[in-house]
Amino acid sequence: MPGAGRAAGVRRLRPQPSEEPPAQEEDQDLLLAGAYVSDAQYNRNVPFETSPQAIRLYYFYNHWTMQVAIYFFICVDLSLALFEEPALFPLPFLATSIAEVLCLTAFFGRLVHFAKVTPQMVFWKDTKNICIMVTIVLTLIDLIIYGSLEAVNIHSVRWSRALRPVFLINFPESRQIRRTFRSIRNTLPDILYVFLLFMFSVLIFSLMALKLFGDRGLQTVEGLPYFTNILEIAFELYVLVTTANSPDVMMPAYNFNWWYSLYFITYIIINTYIFMSVFLAVVYNNYRKHLKNEIRKLAYLKRHKMIEAFNILKVKVGTEFVVTEAQWKRLARIVMPHISSPHLELLLRISDEGQKGHVDKMNFLRLADLLNIQVVTINIKRHPLEEWMPRVYQSSASLLVQRMVRHRIFVWVYDVIILINAIFIALDEKNPFISYAEWLFLSLYIIEILLKLYTYEPRAYFGKKQFWNWFDTLIIIAALVVTVANTTIQSARKYNSQQILDIVLILRILRLLRIIVSIQRFRLIVTTLINIGPTILTFGGLVLVVYYVFAIIGMEAFHGKVRFFDPNFTTPDALVCGNPALKDSAFARDRYCKNNFNDLASSFIVLMELTVVNQWHILAGGFALVTHQAAKLYFISFHVVVVILIVNIFIAFILEAFFVAYSLEKSEVETAIEKKIQELGVGIQEEEMQDGKLVDNMDTKDSGFSGDDGDDKRKALKGLYFRIASKKYRTMDALLQQMFESEIAPEDEGPSLDEILNFSPGDIYPKNPNFENSA
Repeated sequence: MPGAGRAAGVRRLRPQPSEEPPAQEEDQDLLLAGAYVSDAQYNRNVPFETSPQAIRLYYFYNHWTMQVAIYFFICVDLSLALFEEPALFPLPFLATSIAEVLCLTAFFGRLVHFAKVTPQMVFWKDTKNICIMVTIVLTLIDLIIYGSLEAVNIHSVRWSRALRPVFLINFPESRQIRRTFRSIRNTLPDILYVFLLFMFSVLIFSLMALKLFGDRGLQTVEGLPYFTNILEIAFELYVLVTTANSPDVMMPAYNFNWWYSLYFITYIIINTYIFMSVFLAVVYNNYRKHLKNEIRKLAYLKRHKMIEAFNILKVKVGTEFVVTEAQWKRLARIVMPHISSPHLELLLRISDEGQKGHVDKMNFLRLADLLNIQVVTINIKRHPLEEWMPRVYQSSASLLVQRMVRHRIFVWVYDVIILINAIFIALDEKNPFISYAEWLFLSLYIIEILLKLYTYEPRAYFGKKQFWNWFDTLIIIAALVVTVANTTIQSARKYNSQQILDIVLILRILRLLRIIVSIQRFRLIVTTLINIGPTILTFGGLVLVVYYVFAIIGMEAFHGKVRFFDPNFTTPDALVCGNPALKDSAFARDRYCKNNFNDLASSFIVLMELTVVNQWHILAGGFALVTHQAAKLYFISFHVVVVILIVNIFIAFILEAFFVAYSLEKSEVETAIEKKIQELGVGIQEEEMQDGKLVDNMDTKDSGFSGDDGDDKRKALKGLYFRIASKKYRTMDALLQQMFESEIAPEDEGPSLDEILNFSPGDIYPKNPNFENSA
């Protein structure tokens, strides 16, 4: 945002030593440095005053409870459309208006809180804040006018409901959604030229169709004149681009003369395949360019904030400036209050490489990244059987069983058993052989669980992170209980409760997911999907905003025009969806009566159908018949915004995410942590976690890293080990940022703040590209 750019450069107001005791000043410096590190850790670019009171308010502003509260009120505000006319669950206007006023009060309070921590000049220049204030005022005005008219029984339009997504977009917590909107805004200029050229092509072909078919007396299947109105022709050809009315639109001309099919084939090649592909190429190129620019800004802003934090806490030792070990620890505790002592000591060992008692600048700048990497502290416990009967548990036969269970072949054998079981489930359950086989499979599954419990420590096997172990066990127990119950009932009363058994059998098929994850190529795809999951949610927020706005507009324009009747109704109104204008229309013949805008849920379903595209012209034609032909512009606008723009941006994001996931190795910071873990002799390999020692993130004991040799370290740790938990599942933004940061030299402080905030996508690419720099 323009305001946010100047905001980050606000001069820090440091209290003078004469004003406060040194200890209090030191605490305030730590709080200020912690705010900078926290902003760097979560990629926040929120400008804030640096007075002691403002810093404390800023910490409170970023507290998770405040963020949860604001999202709660945003959800309540958006969901009010379910209870307002036209309503899915009708409530009195007084109840919904009171709820909306409460939401507006919460939004205003959040805005006032933000104003308390932000410099006034910056606050009033920030477009986000202006949008929120204007929306609050307009909503209150609309509430007053609508309520006054309702009091005298005059119906009016609640136009401010379409503005509700403004709160979701413009609060600082929704920066990911804003970034996506910025990508769309930045992509629009280049798309506009392609779209205008595309519309020009459609109009040219429309004129050609008018001249070719307009005077030949052709008729459609409904008996209407074929291609005699230029606007109808343009709409039908636009629909043909989406292939929703192919080949219906071509058939009258094709039946008249097969040569006319060449016209439609040429049109589809040019507009459907060439222009739509150009749309995707333009969107992808611009999205990629602006995404890299955003990531570059984030990387440099993070380094800038870390340098600010270092400058606050630095002291001179010898010839260089450093941060003392005590200050570094206190800072880490402020940023992550719940970090365990072993984890903190591990990060200190990484940052203080020479064990000098202080952290230099280069290692300090990595603190935000270190805190972002999840290091799981593991407390390995002995098996209870090993404590109760050590001789039996450590015997050769027992060790053979344990090695067998830990071996990869054991997993493969049960994968094959699961596949065979799935085949048997697909066969006829009434066959006695199939019924007896079910008992065999249940027995094998129970044996599998018992063998694993014998081999692995039970508390670790059923730990909080062992999802698949819980899943398998619950499925087997449920299958056993239901099968026993079903057999008992069937033998006693000749009654078969097959529905319950079917549910359990279906759930057991989900065990096949283990096989998918165990195959490397499948695992890479699943990992990539998990990586892009958070950003997919961001696109979900974007789609929600667009759907909500179009749903509100559709409800105001079309509610009550189409009504749904139970299929048993045979009245004339039921045959025309409650509107005579739909008589003999494709909308009524196809029984699309339930596709209406009579409430928010129905509106969302219609918009989802429009996104899928198939038969969308039937929906558009139906609502045009019950209102006006201009209503088709609503449906065309939705198609342009969602299908052409947002879906293409989503495809561009998926492509970029897969390219990144397939090409990126471990980050430098993560490698440094793994290296230090192995040097300290307290590392657990990822492979051991999967198939070997099943250990869990148990309660961490506060033990330090005392001792010089490996034995002392292990004794001091008392069974505590570490592993990287976030090596596989990382968001795409984090991966891209790590890729860019790897190109920045450790000693490079980067450009000035103003230069960072004024980066443009063109700066990334060479002015005069040639083969070398393009490659």
